[in-house]
Amino acid sequence: MASTVSTEPSKDTSASSRPGYGQLLRTRGAWTFLLPGFAARQPFAMLTISIVLLVQHTTGSYGAAGAAAAVTGVSMALFAPYSGRLADRYGQRAVLIPGVLLHTLSGLTLTALALAHAPLWALFAAAVPTGASVPQVGPMVRARWGVKLQDTPLMTTAAAFESVTDELTFVFGPLLATALCTGIDPATGLMTEAALTLFGGLLFAAQKSTQPAVSVAGHARVEHASALRVPGVRVLAVAFLGIGSVFGGMQVSLAAFTESIGEPGLNGVLYGVFAAGNMLSGIVCGAVAWKAAPQQRLVVGYGALALTASGLWAAHSVLVLAGLGLLVGMCIAPALITGYTLVEGLVPAGARTEAFTWLTGAVALGQAAAVTVAGQLEDRFWGGAGFLVPMGGTVLALATLVTLKSRLATRPRSRTVARGVGHRVPVTVD
Repeated sequence: MASTVSTEPSKDTSASSRPGYGQLLRTRGAWTFLLPGFAARQPFAMLTISIVLLVQHTTGSYGAAGAAAAVTGVSMALFAPYSGRLADRYGQRAVLIPGVLLHTLSGLTLTALALAHAPLWALFAAAVPTGASVPQVGPMVRARWGVKLQDTPLMTTAAAFESVTDELTFVFGPLLATALCTGIDPATGLMTEAALTLFGGLLFAAQKSTQPAVSVAGHARVEHASALRVPGVRVLAVAFLGIGSVFGGMQVSLAAFTESIGEPGLNGVLYGVFAAGNMLSGIVCGAVAWKAAPQQRLVVGYGALALTASGLWAAHSVLVLAGLGLLVGMCIAPALITGYTLVEGLVPAGARTEAFTWLTGAVALGQAAAVTVAGQLEDRFWGGAGFLVPMGGTVLALATLVTLKSRLATRPRSRTVARGVGHRVPVTVD
C-alpha cells in the first residue's frame, strides 16, 4: 500500500472563492469534449418521447406506449452502471463505439417493428437492447471534468454547467421529436434519434486526449468495488429515482393533456417550458457561491420540488400547467447539481464514472416506472391523472432523504491513498 498527501490545486485551473462559468470554460482542453459531448447527448432527450408518440400512434394506447418506453428505461437503468464500470476500467472509447453501433441498430429495429404493427412482446424485445446501449455521455463528460478540475471549487460550477447542458438538450430534444413525429411522420423522431446517436457518439469517442487515464497493469490484479457500496450513493439513487418520476410523469401526462384539448403540438412546448425552468435555475445555481452544506441544500431543494410537483394534477388549463411546469423545472436543477456534486466527495476517483451512471440509471428507472404508471392512469382515469406520479415519487424520495441525510456526509479531500500493485487509484482516507 502506498500513500500520498495532496493539497495542490489542479494544473488546469486555479481555485477561487467565487468561480464562474468563464473561468470554467477557459479550462485547458475543455472545448475538445464539450462540443462533441453536447452533440452526443442530444438524442437521449428525444428517445422516450419518440417511443411514446410512435407506439401510441401504431397501437392507440398510452398504456402500451408507456410500457414500451418503460422497458427501454429499465434496460438502460440496469445496464448503465456496468457501462460506467467498464469505462472506468477499459476507457470510455472502448465502451462508446460498440454501444453507439448497437443503439443505432436497435432503435431502427424498434421503429420497423412498430410500423409493422408487431405484437407488444416484439416491441419489448427490441426495446431491451435499445435501452441497454444508450451512450452514457453525460457521466463520461462529468468524469472528464473530474480529471481536469480535481478538488477545486470549480467542480460545483462544472456540475451546474453539466446540468444546464443536460436541460438544454431537454429543451430542444422533445421539441424536435414532437415536431418530427407530429409534422412529418410518427417514425421520424426515433429514426432521427438513432442517426444523431451514431454521429454524435462516434464524434465524442474520437476525443481520446481528454478521457480519464486507464491503468492497463491494474486490470488483472485489482478488485474494483462497486460505487453502489457507498451508502451515500444509494441515498442519492433514491433521490434521483424521484426526479425520474417527474420526467416520466410529465412526458406521458403532457402528451395526454394536449391531445385531450385537441392541441398535440403544444406537448413539446409545455415540456420545453418545464425543461427551460430547469436550465435557468441551473445557470443561477452554478453562479452562486453557496455557504450552506450540500446535504442541507439537497433536502431543502428537494422539499421545494415535492411541493411544486404535488400541484400538477390539479392544473386544468395550458397557462396554469405551463406555470407549474416552470416551477417544477426550476426545483429539479438544484437537486441534480447538488447530488452530482456530492459524488465528488463520496466516491473515489476511479469509480466516479460508474457512480454517475448509477444516478443517471436511477433517473431512467424512475422515468420508466413513471411512464408505465402514468400511462395506465391516463388510460383508465381522468385526463391529468398521470400527474399524480410525480407527486408520489418526489414525496417518497424526500422522506428517504430526510431519514438518511447523515449517509451523505462526504469524505475529507485533503488526504488520499493509492491501493493496489501497479494500479495507483486515489482513495479517500476516512
